[in-house]
Amino acid sequence: MMDAETCYRALCARDERFDGLFFVAVRTTGIYCRPVCRARTPGRDRCVFYRYAAEADRDGFRACFRCRPELSPGGAPQDSVPRLVRAALARIEGGFLDEGSVDDLGRALGVTGRHLRRAMEAELGVAPVELAQSRRLALAKQLLQDSSLPLTEIAFASGFGSVRRFNALFSARFGRPPSALRRALGEAEAGVAITLRLDYRPPLDWDALLTFLAARAIAGVESVEGGVYARSVRLGERTGWLRVMHPPQKNALRVKVAPELAGTLGPLLGRLRALFDLDAHPRLIAESLCRDPLLAPLVARHPGLRVPGAFDGFEAAVRAILGQQVSVRAATTLGGRIAKRFGTALDTPIAGVTHLFPPASVLAEAPLSDITQIGLPAARALSIQALARAVTQGEVRFERGEDPEAAAAALVALPGIGAWTAHYLGMRVYRFPDAFPASDLGVRKALRVISTREAEARAEAFRPWRAYAVLHLWQGLSEGAFEE
Repeated sequence: MMDAETCYRALCARDERFDGLFFVAVRTTGIYCRPVCRARTPGRDRCVFYRYAAEADRDGFRACFRCRPELSPGGAPQDSVPRLVRAALARIEGGFLDEGSVDDLGRALGVTGRHLRRAMEAELGVAPVELAQSRRLALAKQLLQDSSLPLTEIAFASGFGSVRRFNALFSARFGRPPSALRRALGEAEAGVAITLRLDYRPPLDWDALLTFLAARAIAGVESVEGGVYARSVRLGERTGWLRVMHPPQKNALRVKVAPELAGTLGPLLGRLRALFDLDAHPRLIAESLCRDPLLAPLVARHPGLRVPGAFDGFEAAVRAILGQQVSVRAATTLGGRIAKRFGTALDTPIAGVTHLFPPASVLAEAPLSDITQIGLPAARALSIQALARAVTQGEVRFERGEDPEAAAAALVALPGIGAWTAHYLGMRVYRFPDAFPASDLGVRKALRVISTREAEARAEAFRPWRAYAVLHLWQGLSEGAFEE
């Protein structure tokens, strides 16, 4: 947490670089805000600064209805928070405590529930249950203001077990019942798509993000057309589709979601934040990478370049295996064949989005000969099946907050998965900002080195942002920046 004087200067300047890095509560109004709030700046003696919104919630302050703290960008993986707490935060944000207990969460992370409570209270100042409650109320407030879903659906989509408890907690936190906030908006018509927004810290190179995703989009599952990313979605038992676009002059993405996915909005929005790397600190990353003379012009050319994530970890891992020793286009074609052969057809209003990618359980049980029939060598088909079986047996997990080093070790233990694939998935699936696929031919060409060891030595200057350096190097290669 920054010192209070620095926070106040950022507040007076409404500096977008600090959005989501702290919150300011005003003693006289009982309200807390983002540092970019357009309301009149309060006097210094009236301000209390918090690192996390949940701390302000705990102390009885209410979220501002103007700047909407629930929409602020979150903390990126590189934040100086212990790994256990980061992992717990990721699971809680994904809705783990909506169904499980703190003891269950502790077991999933390899510690006791008591140890986890102590660690989170020491680091964040709030208990896991308080954090989960803050998350539920923030999501409910967003859905009330940005969607016209019925109140009952909002209650359950936000993780509340009953409408009665939702009404009571919301009224206590915000000083008004949910119905009062909703009254001006009205209820939804049946079957109407849900429209929401996802804020980020500028700048964001949206065109570069879409170019990267378009080249790797799995036919039938994903589509990138006219500046819009679209895909099919399977979350638990629910299936549907979504579209994401970037309105001009807005530091936010607009998301349209099929009404059938209303009950999954919490984890769905979390996956989209990861896919588009919306919690990154682009100016902090740029300041670090620009110290290197090779990267400085690349960063200047593409401010806000992000590391594209993955909406579905297993899908991304299969796509990475398909990309071994073939072109990006060939791998995309093979991915589409897998979706059509082993996935499920889905009716959507989006041209080109026709299938759900198969879950690991389907590919784990498929005859190897069926997988090779789509045009894969037997060795690569075996790799995909081994991965699918490892996922179904819990040996490989694509959960948010996994230890990237342990995850890489589990991946390379499988046949046909080497260091490049593991580090690539570290970048995209596990969101490790310092992941570095040193054996990548393009990276070595850009760095003008021959061996993996030389690449690793040269990239020491890029820490702790080597994944972002890789994206800038790849972008430079695609634009001919390293031609002799």
